Amino acid sequence: MTDRTDGADGADRSRAARAAVAAAWPEEWGRVVAAVIGQTGDWDLAEECAQDAFERALERWPRDGVPDRPGAWLTTTARHRALDVLRRRSNEARKLREAARLEPDARHVAEPAEEVVAGQAAAADADAVPDDRLRLIFTCCHPALPRAAQVALTLRSLTGLTTAEIARAFLVPESTMAQRLTRAKGKIRHAGIPFRVPPREVLPERTGAVLAVLYLLFNAGYAGGADGLDQRRVTAEAIRLARLLAGLLPDDPEPAGLLALMLLHDARAAARTDARGDLVPLEEQDRSRWDRRRIDEGLTALDAALAVRRPGPYQVQAAIAACHASAARPDDTDWPQIALLYGELARFAPGPVVELNRAVAVAMADGPAAGLPLVEALAEVPALRGYHLLPATRADLLRRLGRHGEAAAAYREALRLAPTAAERRFLENRALHSERMPGAPTSPPAP
Repeated sequence: MTDRTDGADGADRSRAARAAVAAAWPEEWGRVVAAVIGQTGDWDLAEECAQDAFERALERWPRDGVPDRPGAWLTTTARHRALDVLRRRSNEARKLREAARLEPDARHVAEPAEEVVAGQAAAADADAVPDDRLRLIFTCCHPALPRAAQVALTLRSLTGLTTAEIARAFLVPESTMAQRLTRAKGKIRHAGIPFRVPPREVLPERTGAVLAVLYLLFNAGYAGGADGLDQRRVTAEAIRLARLLAGLLPDDPEPAGLLALMLLHDARAAARTDARGDLVPLEEQDRSRWDRRRIDEGLTALDAALAVRRPGPYQVQAAIAACHASAARPDDTDWPQIALLYGELARFAPGPVVELNRAVAVAMADGPAAGLPLVEALAEVPALRGYHLLPATRADLLRRLGRHGEAAAAYREALRLAPTAAERRFLENRALHSERMPGAPTSPPAP
């Protein structure tokens, strides 16, 4: 505990305490929630007790000083709070039975709180390794839950994002997201889904879902899918969890591949938007603003994964990201290699979005006339109907071919489908630019 008489006045201690709580929130929220879930099996109670622990920290740390181990203090406080709640519930149930003069029914009455805690204490130690958060990830990613619920529950439990924030990330009403989270928690509770990392023999079938959820979690922050979402907090949490998973599964190269992929993407975050928040295309980004330490860490993680010689989709995607991150100038980008890598990715994870990206790489390697037929062939794929990047890609290739009138129309089509404000501003600017070029129609097509 920090000495209260070290000369700092009350205002300094208060500022230091608030800063310590703010710093502990992203690092410790998921750990505290996971510890209380392991203790009680009650998700809602865990979130309530975690919130209470942080509120108590704001009250006590200015007076008592910041503890030497803030995470342990928060976890212990939350666990004690949970114990108090369980004890109160137990007492209330006993009083109800006495009032009704009924014999206790072991099938319906909660166990005394002490017995609940004693029975699960071994799994509830927040300082134990492997991390409680990993148990929470595997619980959120149980195959009994739909993927949308897995991602939402992971966001809610591990990052502390509010239901409203998660709803904005998924572009759904808050009430819809609230129902989705309630159903997921209820399914875990009623199905008796265990709060633990599954046995090693079933890890491979679960790890894929965990990796997918972590990547969706990262993209929820990186893509900026919602105004008001704390994007940096979400991407940082996804990277941290991927790093944790890679460390705990060193024999599986895909977690390291995913970590490399996230790091290489995140390295470009500062250059992806301008001062107004508008998107900056990759070829126009100021590469001096890319985070070289992130790139070096990502390349090291990718090398370690590839050394295992069991390639997978995340390693291939990381290799594509590495081609971009390693190019000092846009003209230095190895587009033929990227086109080959997308072909390899299609072998692991075939799909129209992969084919669209491969068409872009072919266009960059061999010219837009080579890529355009590949893009236009995808227009008949049902899965891409309504996907704004298909007309946006076609528009870009038409623009490069000097077919500005057709490009403007395609940009307008993409504009109608784009999900975020930043993308809509970018497409609007491109459409206006194309409409001003020779050969374009004198007025934009009707929406």
